[in-house]
Amino acid sequence: MGAGYPGSVGDRTDMRRAEPFVVTFVPGVTPGKWARVWNERLRREPLTLVPASSADALRAIMDGSAHMALLRDVEATETLHVIPLYREQPVVVTARDSVVAAFDTVTLAELAGENVVEGQDAAAVELIATGTAVAVMPASVARAHSRRDVVARPVSDAPDSGIGLAWLASASHPRIDTFVGIVRGRTENSSR
Repeated sequence: MGAGYPGSVGDRTDMRRAEPFVVTFVPGVTPGKWARVWNERLRREPLTLVPASSADALRAIMDGSAHMALLRDVEATETLHVIPLYREQPVVVTARDSVVAAFDTVTLAELAGENVVEGQDAAAVELIATGTAVAVMPASVARAHSRRDVVARPVSDAPDSGIGLAWLASASHPRIDTFVGIVRGRTENSSR
């Protein structure tokens, strides 16, 4: 290799570690497959994945502490680009020995007599395990908080939720297009 080529003796840019490309993600999203592709293709450019609540993930994009975010149920705006990725089925999480657990699927009307809590975190699941409450949440969030003493059952008439890849419309990081391509399944040699 001659001077001027990345990695050559005359080029000092490879001597210092590149700043990481930061992607934050909400509970239930599993970005590991995309991180593996990134690491295979861009070994010298670190990717940092940061789990966060929905509010914190959106705030990280807005304040610039993250380049992109995998968010749930966010719409594109003039300031925010969003690529919809997939939809998630809602489930009810309930104690394993509850009446609701006996059903294969439930409707919202069947949950009317239950103490339905809004939480979608470990604390909510802890409460649910006591048998005093249930919660409706995306299936991936329920999987992330699964325990032996709770079960999840599909809710046939609750609205589903969508996961999207978001970034600021004004962002100009050169790796935004790279990450979009990875998430969309483009091969290393494919063009847009």
